[in-house]
Amino acid sequence: MKLSTPRWWYVREGAPAPITRALLKPVSWIWTAATARRMARARPVDPGAPVICVGNLTVGGSGKTPVVRELLRRLPGAHGLSRGYGGSEHGPLRVDPARHTAAEVGDEPLMLAADAPIWIARDRAAGALAAIDTGASAIVMDDGHQNPSLKKALSLVVVDGETRNGVWPLGDGSVFPAGPLREPLAVGLARADAVILMLPADLERPDPELLAALAAKPVLFARLEPAEPPPPGPQVGFAGIGMPWKVERALKAAGCELVDFVPFPDHFAYDAAALKLIEGRAEIFDAGLVTTEKDWVRLPPAWRDRARAWPVRAVFEDEAALERLLAPYR
Repeated sequence: MKLSTPRWWYVREGAPAPITRALLKPVSWIWTAATARRMARARPVDPGAPVICVGNLTVGGSGKTPVVRELLRRLPGAHGLSRGYGGSEHGPLRVDPARHTAAEVGDEPLMLAADAPIWIARDRAAGALAAIDTGASAIVMDDGHQNPSLKKALSLVVVDGETRNGVWPLGDGSVFPAGPLREPLAVGLARADAVILMLPADLERPDPELLAALAAKPVLFARLEPAEPPPPGPQVGFAGIGMPWKVERALKAAGCELVDFVPFPDHFAYDAAALKLIEGRAEIFDAGLVTTEKDWVRLPPAWRDRARAWPVRAVFEDEAALERLLAPYR
């Protein structure tokens, strides 16, 4: 059973559920120790081509996958590499959107494969070697900042820049499951070459305190902007991503006539009960259905004509700074 992301993770001070957080603290210490031990014992493999890792400091929801798509667009000879989370295939396997399903290869790889060569592999080193054997000039790894199996030429971490209404993307500094961090902030930043701060489209400037927390590394600003307008008319939105409430806000900011929104856990597999719920809400409001590209690829084929995928792309404020980072890997 998948659980929804707890919103109290993203409260900086005085978060609710103090007893729950206290009980989870010892588990977070174990998680932190296990991650540190895995990193220390690893012997990273050099696959023979540069590996550009786009990772997270927190558990999901930062806009990492659109950044991977943008880097692949800018590096035409590169192939993408993913673990294939949520899929049954272990790989190494090149994703074929005409043949594979999200249940087989995962939703993010299937979405990315519409635009670039994408490989999935539980063994990232084996996946990178397979991609390079077929002509990849570089590897863009989707996630993997805490995976030490490959030698990385460039490590980028994507951080959510939403800080309004009491939200703090780093929480109170606690590590999963007591908070959203995958490892202590200073430890994760130390292995990064740069931070991509993903700002909401309707937020003019980043929070100075958040910038100060990330000041140990260069920070590039990016935004998730609509690749096309939302569908016209009343719409019921739904999303199963790390922070589904961000999709709701983004749709409204883009001018969508959103009459209802149904959140689901990240990587949610849409079953008959969930689809009936969504369909019922649309009938009540006499509305269309709109969702993310990542959710759309998880829908049964018969449903893909009934719901509209709303694409977004990562747009960088300083294009020249991004090009300087990528220039050695062209």
